[in-house]
Amino acid sequence: MTDSLPTDRSTSEMTPEVLAAFSDAWTRHDLEALMSHVTDDCVYSASVGPEPGQTWSGKEQVREGFAIMLAFDTGHERHEEENPIIAGPRGAATWSFTGPGPDGTTQTTRGCDIYEFRGGKIARKDAFRKVYQADLHQ
Repeated sequence: MTDSLPTDRSTSEMTPEVLAAFSDAWTRHDLEALMSHVTDDCVYSASVGPEPGQTWSGKEQVREGFAIMLAFDTGHERHEEENPIIAGPRGAATWSFTGPGPDGTTQTTRGCDIYEFRGGKIARKDAFRKVYQADLHQ
């Protein structure tokens, strides 16, 4: 996370409603709506990939990253766990989804997104996830 973001809550201009609209766009797989909520220099670090979690920088790369993750999560039922937290220029939200894993068994995935905000938009989205396979607990 960068130190160049403002620390005063009034300058972040992020609201729970705006963050909820972003989350709703993610659930709907609405790429254009997602992109309307990010800054031109946004950074997106996905919860899967080679780093672990591939990172995209800049609006066009972030568009590509969002599209890849939306395709990766297709076929899963997504749920927001709680109201997002907004603390000035930073925030967090939790979520889960359930759906078929690579081997066909049902998986439940829980995750969280850590955000940085600027000017009422998302400047950084860093995602983390845990995957639970039903047959591992038997």
